[in-house]
Amino acid sequence: MTLRNESVLLAQARKLDPGALAEIHTAYYGPLFRYIAFRVSDQQTAEDLTSEVFTRLLNALHAGRAPDTTLKGWLYGVAANVVTDFHRQQYRRPQTELPDSLPSLHEDPSEAAHFNLRQTHLRAAMGELTSEQQDVLALRFGYDMPIRDVAETMGKSEGAVKQLQARAVAMLAKKLTSWRGM
Repeated sequence: MTLRNESVLLAQARKLDPGALAEIHTAYYGPLFRYIAFRVSDQQTAEDLTSEVFTRLLNALHAGRAPDTTLKGWLYGVAANVVTDFHRQQYRRPQTELPDSLPSLHEDPSEAAHFNLRQTHLRAAMGELTSEQQDVLALRFGYDMPIRDVAETMGKSEGAVKQLQARAVAMLAKKLTSWRGM
């Protein structure tokens, strides 16, 4: 979506135009969901948190506190805050694991075990990255944003974003390779 289209859409959304609101949801739900899913690693939670982003947008529009300039940047900022709030709540309320007797989506139990182990290692490795590195990876690969847009969203130069991404990927590769050797 071009900046001009985004500003026109935002102006219509401020008037609570149902068509504009539907267009915003259609245009941004998928990328926001991917960004959030990348950060929380659970599809149902990602769906709930993505819905929360749009609920906050509607509340802001109703209260006359709609985004001033960029809808994409505002939505990303809200999504980042929603994810942070979620992780803060998880820290305060630890979850318990479900028993292994639940049915599996994988036919082969060893395949399921390897998949779960890879996911666990990936989440642990992601957790060792800095917050900025996690954001860059989530925006680049979860939100599918070009480097230029990531730089603009994060208030950094394109070179800084490239460097953050390269360091994050290198660290993930190093961690995952070391775990593979175990």
